[in-house]
Amino acid sequence: MGLRDKYAYAISTAKGKFDGSAQEQNGKLHFVGSVKTEEDKNTIWNAIKTIPDWKNEVVADIKVTGGAAATGTSGKTYTVKPGDTLSKISKDHLGDANAYMKIYEANRDQLSNPDLIKPGQVLRLP
Repeated sequence: MGLRDKYAYAISTAKGKFDGSAQEQNGKLHFVGSVKTEEDKNTIWNAIKTIPDWKNEVVADIKVTGGAAATGTSGKTYTVKPGDTLSKISKDHLGDANAYMKIYEANRDQLSNPDLIKPGQVLRLP
């Protein structure tokens, strides 16, 4: 069974909401594209997370193209690269390394510890 089969529920959930693709590359399923609202993005993420191994098997870069003003968020995201820390991301994008907890709080749905981020994760920036 391939990853597209394993994540068929997430792929079917994305249909009609997601303008992009879910392609298997190098042993990972890459969701790359955009949605109109943060709610659509969260719906797709929740479907992905129904598979316990998702952290090791899925790389998702899902951008929100509209609806940011309605949700009160900036709509900006950042895909974690090897060697990144929340402090480094915070310094580069918020101008203050000590503001890393703002990024952590904005991503509590996918982060259990501010020191445990993985390459490929897509984090919302406050």
